[in-house]
Amino acid sequence: MRVAVFSTKPYDRTFLDRANERHGHELLYLDARLTTETAPLAAGFETVCAFVNDRLDAGVLALLQGGGTRMIALRSAGFNNVDLPEAERLGMTVARVPAYSPHAVAEHAVALVLSLNRMTYRAYNRVREGNFSLDGLLGFDLYGKTVGVVGTGKIGLIFADIMHGFGCRVLAADPCPSHDAKAFVEYVTFDRLLADSDIISLHCPLTPQTNHLIDARAIAQMKDGVMLINTGRGRVIDTRAVIDGLKSGKIGRLGLDVYEEEEQLFFQDLSQHVIADDLFMRLTTFPNVLITGHQAFFTTEALTNIAETTLDNITAFERGTGTLHRVTPPTLA
Repeated sequence: MRVAVFSTKPYDRTFLDRANERHGHELLYLDARLTTETAPLAAGFETVCAFVNDRLDAGVLALLQGGGTRMIALRSAGFNNVDLPEAERLGMTVARVPAYSPHAVAEHAVALVLSLNRMTYRAYNRVREGNFSLDGLLGFDLYGKTVGVVGTGKIGLIFADIMHGFGCRVLAADPCPSHDAKAFVEYVTFDRLLADSDIISLHCPLTPQTNHLIDARAIAQMKDGVMLINTGRGRVIDTRAVIDGLKSGKIGRLGLDVYEEEEQLFFQDLSQHVIADDLFMRLTTFPNVLITGHQAFFTTEALTNIAETTLDNITAFERGTGTLHRVTPPTLA
């Protein structure tokens, strides 16, 4: 099957080519993001392979369908960038990678916690400049602290397990508590989690209910100086409200691997450009903010699983047999 692969980097090509050795699909790699302007590049391709920041709204889907595309193969778990009802109406199949390496994301969240707590990113730069002062680098013992986990899917539970290993008390909030949660995970209301947690880590999907879940009201309920971590979905956090929380001191440390307007920023080198996103640039001015560019998934194991599952989905669609991780609109699920 002919597949147009958008938003590709050298590492994508390496892992997809390796996985494709047992499939034999014709893969056309495109550096460009999928938008209304670039969608015509997929004309004549039955399948389009897209990533998290590719746009798959009604306009793009219509262009793809008009060019002969019948399948959208997402090489991601999230699918909030796809207009699923429109894809269904157009008769297009959408598939995703439901799980690739929950350990990768959970471990990155822990890395943000540790780096922010002990300010290792600031210490690294100081030592390189010959500055061995400890002022401004004061951390705290994780042992005995209360960690709130919002969303207890596989990633959230692995994060909880690691933090419990540090001797932390673990609270969790989820409308659908997991049967896999260990006994040390204490389910509480979201408001209780906000009020009692020293560290809050977000691992929930983006839904209408979780859009800007962390807003001014939520932040006001948190402990003074709370550490907030987000490796889930950028739009779960209201950036303006978080900036106000940082300025007031309510938020003492902030670690982000995702950002609500990241589509125009992440996965590209903008070091020679002026970044016009004022909110993002404001975040970078705070010494107690650590931002990584959506790299929590970026491990050898995760990229291998993403490539293999993506191509398995395409083959299953082509042959009509095998496991196809299809995504459908909620009313049709």
